[in-house]
Amino acid sequence: MSRGFTKEDDAQTPPIIPPRAALPPGTPNYVTPRGLELLRAELATLEAERAQAEADHSNDTDRTHRLSLYNGRLALLLERLGSAKVVEPAGQPAREVRFGATVTLRTVRGGKVGFERRFTIVGADEADVALGKVAFVAPIARAVQGAKLKQQVPLKLGPQEEVVEVAAIAYG
Repeated sequence: MSRGFTKEDDAQTPPIIPPRAALPPGTPNYVTPRGLELLRAELATLEAERAQAEADHSNDTDRTHRLSLYNGRLALLLERLGSAKVVEPAGQPAREVRFGATVTLRTVRGGKVGFERRFTIVGADEADVALGKVAFVAPIARAVQGAKLKQQVPLKLGPQEEVVEVAAIAYG
């Protein structure tokens, strides 16, 4: 049979499932209690959307495609939830930068001296730079983890190195 008599839509390609934020191999999936809450809320939303797609029989080709997409996203999310290790920020040492800390860094050498940056170290799925939440695997978070209050730490930001001081640490 000639291709002129076949429907192009019948050979629909499988959906591309967007990957979740990457974790280096062998790195535990640390989450804050809020991060775990967000993952569970995302699961409830995806399950509700999948149920709606299952009930919609108006276009079976589109329905199959959407269900494949939801099932793929759910599989990735369930894998992430299954590997989650909750770290309670309140249990961290108050004068040391660890997971869950909101840290304020002040530039003391290189860059703009006196410049302050503030961020909270969170899990990979909770990270949102616009909200000041940085993943614990991000270079800036790795550079300051373990630093004590008032300690100076070198930061390599692009081609220039800066030295910053841990000006404040807060949990919770």
